Amino acid sequence: MPTPLADLIAERGVLLADGATGTNFFDMGLQSGDAPELWNEDEPEKVKALHRSFVEAGADIILTNTFGGNRNRLKLHNGQDRVHELNLAAAKLAREVANEADKKVLVAGSVGPTGELFVPLGELTHEDAVFSFREQMEGLKAGGADVIWIETMSAEEEIRAAAEAAQATGMEYVFTASFDTAGRTMMGITPSRLGNIAESLSPPPVAVGANCGVGATDLLYSVLDMTGEGPTSDKGSIAVVAKANCGVPQIKGGDVVYSGTPELMARYAELAVDSGAKIIGGCCGTSADHLAAMRVALDHHKKGQRPALEALVEGTGALVNEISTASTEPKPAGGGRRGGRRR
Repeated sequence: MPTPLADLIAERGVLLADGATGTNFFDMGLQSGDAPELWNEDEPEKVKALHRSFVEAGADIILTNTFGGNRNRLKLHNGQDRVHELNLAAAKLAREVANEADKKVLVAGSVGPTGELFVPLGELTHEDAVFSFREQMEGLKAGGADVIWIETMSAEEEIRAAAEAAQATGMEYVFTASFDTAGRTMMGITPSRLGNIAESLSPPPVAVGANCGVGATDLLYSVLDMTGEGPTSDKGSIAVVAKANCGVPQIKGGDVVYSGTPELMARYAELAVDSGAKIIGGCCGTSADHLAAMRVALDHHKKGQRPALEALVEGTGALVNEISTASTEPKPAGGGRRGGRRR
């Protein structure tokens, strides 16, 4: 099996992933309620322009515009019969931009959650979820993606279904979760549990981590939990991803505005390195300007001591959520519905 992501981590040590998709597309004319995935055919130059801005800012990894590209999500826009073509188009656009770069840039095929509840709480079965994810991933593979990037997960059942689909493609894969509920995912997974899930899979993912959530400090706290011991520690075999929102979302008028400045995101990148992350990027609200500041920070920062919570707060602000210190075991199974989308 080709190992482009593992090889690039070994070569460069720490990689910079890209920034936000949805929030940047809104600035480019996407309307609320529209599916960004349709832009892969309707507005390809805008999609390429966003990818290019991230590459020019210094990204080592760009994610395809396919977060909601599975049939369960596309059916909300009557696009359930266009899964393969939309994912293939998205991967081709990202591949074209990556190939223009003067350094190696990897294309990661973004795969978000289905938005459906698993049985017995809902109607989604494991088999149906694997089919949905596999269908999407085959389109990404055909379009030239280097690695499958499963993100913003909240339920173990969905992680395992997506991982099974990724394994069937014969490609490297990554998965991340959003720990936005008192330091857990919506369905109760703790950051340390994520490494145990990864270790139980065969083959395991190259990397696991945290994305989205409620702010940089909360996400860094999750990263510290992942890198403390086990397969995602500094001595473990699985790398850790940190892809935080650009500060904390705030409602101003009818808009959602993210509080993070380029300076804050640069400091976040440094603290992510100190916390043990090997792949660092931005999620909702992160622009190319933020990413460029993160690139400079990563290029000049030497890994320091593992930070305490106080250092995180001093660097990137107060925790938004009260962190739960209860049992590390997740809640009972059932799967999770996530109404929003990664932006």
